[in-house]
Amino acid sequence: MKWTAAKLKALKGKQKIAMLTAYDALTASLVDGAGIPAVLVGDSLGMTVLGYETTLPVTMAEMLHHTAAVSRGVDQALIIADMPFMSYQPSIAMGLENAGRFMKEAHADAVKIEGGAVRSELIEALVSNGVPVLGHIGLTPQSIKEMGGYKVQGKTSEQARKLMDDAMAVEQAGAFAIVLECMPAELGESISNALTIPTIGIGAGAGCDGQVLVFTDLLGMSGKPVPKFVKKFADLNGQMKTALREYKSEVESGSFPSAEQTY
Repeated sequence: MKWTAAKLKALKGKQKIAMLTAYDALTASLVDGAGIPAVLVGDSLGMTVLGYETTLPVTMAEMLHHTAAVSRGVDQALIIADMPFMSYQPSIAMGLENAGRFMKEAHADAVKIEGGAVRSELIEALVSNGVPVLGHIGLTPQSIKEMGGYKVQGKTSEQARKLMDDAMAVEQAGAFAIVLECMPAELGESISNALTIPTIGIGAGAGCDGQVLVFTDLLGMSGKPVPKFVKKFADLNGQMKTALREYKSEVESGSFPSAEQTY
């Protein structure tokens, strides 16, 4: 069964939704093979794959390249492409054109855009033109320069009301689901209860309708500190380093390749 935005939306109130990022055909096939219904080709690839310090330098060309690779590794999961910084902010026309490229060239099933009420008109235009949209409010990494860094959002009553209004606006504009990032758990649950579309939390508490994590964080691949909201389900960094050291040692000693690896 191929997952669609409509099928994912229908899980609201029936089943918690697991979502993960993926950046290439290999990671996508692993996520898809685990039965996870939605794969987000996050612009987080800027840090996890491309070596940037933030998501801001990520380009459309890079996102199209990685989204296309992910699409080649997926059979059933919904493929959601993260629209990079300044690929949709300048105008609705630009947003429509670039979202269309994700669908036509990279075979994405949906796109994700950051922002609340300010993106309502764009979301409505995308949905009206056949592009399913995943919203994203709270900590929006493309706005960290304005936010002053990676900080928990919605801590004051005024900020919480603004985020609730943003969530309602995103739903009203036609998004099939919305990511809630880095906010108090109580607020995440309140927004989830107020909406009829699923909420996907990342640092927004267990009261959300689903959760998303970065692939390399979940598997402990980088060896670097991770945000508080991350649970490492494995520590592959240590295992990979051990394997690489063993390979180097065996090559240098001449024990690899052995007769077993020789034609």
